[in-house]
Amino acid sequence: MPNARLTTPSRRGILAAGGALGLGAALAACGSDSKDSGSGAKSGSAKSGPWSFKDDRGTTAKAEKVPANVVAFTSVAAALWDYGIECKGVFGPTTTSDGKADVQAGDIDVDKVTIIGNEWGRFNIEKYAGLAPDLLVTTVYDTAGTLWSVPLESKDKILKLAPSVGISVYDRQMTQPLQRLLALAASLGADVKADKVVKAKKRFEAAAARLRKAAKAHPEIRVLVGSASQDIFYVSGTNLSADLEYFKSLGVNFVEPSEKAKKASGGWFENLSWENIDKYPADVIMMDNRTATIQPADLDRDKATWKKLPAVKAGQVIPRVTEPIYSYDKCAPMLEDLAEAIEKAKKVG
Repeated sequence: MPNARLTTPSRRGILAAGGALGLGAALAACGSDSKDSGSGAKSGSAKSGPWSFKDDRGTTAKAEKVPANVVAFTSVAAALWDYGIECKGVFGPTTTSDGKADVQAGDIDVDKVTIIGNEWGRFNIEKYAGLAPDLLVTTVYDTAGTLWSVPLESKDKILKLAPSVGISVYDRQMTQPLQRLLALAASLGADVKADKVVKAKKRFEAAAARLRKAAKAHPEIRVLVGSASQDIFYVSGTNLSADLEYFKSLGVNFVEPSEKAKKASGGWFENLSWENIDKYPADVIMMDNRTATIQPADLDRDKATWKKLPAVKAGQVIPRVTEPIYSYDKCAPMLEDLAEAIEKAKKVG
C-alpha cells in the first residue's frame, strides 16, 4: 500500500484517492486485455464538416468530420450519454459480475456498447481497433495530462488509432469538468439547449444552493470522506478532488487529514489501520461507492471498529460518488444527498 516507505502505489491506493497517484507504475501493472464485449451504439446527430476540440491537456483533437465512433472511459461515456451522445465503446468498470450496469455506467445501455476493458487500466487494443474509432475520451487526474485508465505501456499504440480528448478533474471544482463535458457533447452534435439539459442544469444550481444553505445552518456537522479496503481505511482530503473542492466551497465542514499524513499519497488521503479509524471525529461519513471498494453493508458485518463509530451507530453514512459522472443530471443528486444528510444529521462525532 502507498506509504512513506514505498515509491510504487497499488491499484487500491489509486482507488482510494480517486486520483492519479503514481499512474505510471500502476497503469503498467494493471493494463491488460479484457474479455468483455458488447455491441456498438451510434453517436448523437452530428454536423458535417471539419471538427476540432481543444482539451485540458492543451491538445487539440482534429478530424475531417464530427466523430461518430466515440470510445470513452465509462463514467465519461455515461455523461455523454446523458446529452444524447452514445459512445460505441467503453473502457473502465461497466458491468458487475451479474451483468448489471456498474455505478460508473449511469444510464448507459450496457448491452449496446462494446466493452474493451471492464476494469480500471484494462484496454483491449484489438477490440478498440475493430471499432474503427474516431475519438477516445477520458479524464485526467494529474498535471502531466495522463489519460485515465489508458495503460502507459500501450498508450502509444492506442493513441495512434484515433485523436484523444482528456477532460481534467484534477485540483478544480466540479463545475469546470461539467462545463467542459457539456462543451464536448455540443461539439459532437448534442442539443445542449434541449429541455432535459436545461432542467438538469437548473436542478444542479438549486441543489448547490440547498447544500450551501444546509452547510451554513449546520456548521458544527463534520463530514468525513472514506474508502475501505481489507487492511486500510483511507480518509480523503478535500484538495485535488473536484467534487470535494466544490462541496467545500459551498461551506461543507470536512474532516481534513494532516498534510504530513497525506504526503505519502501525493496529497490525496491518509492511511489508517482499522484499529485507528476513530482518529477523526465525524458526524457524517461519505463512503466510496465504487465496486472495487468494500461497501458499508460488508463493513457492518466484518469490521467491529467500523460499527463502533458514532456516525455509523447513528445511521449517518452516505455514499460518495468518487468518480462522478460529469453531467448535470448525475451531479445534482450528489449535492442533494449531501445536503439532506447534513440537514438531518445529529451531532455525534
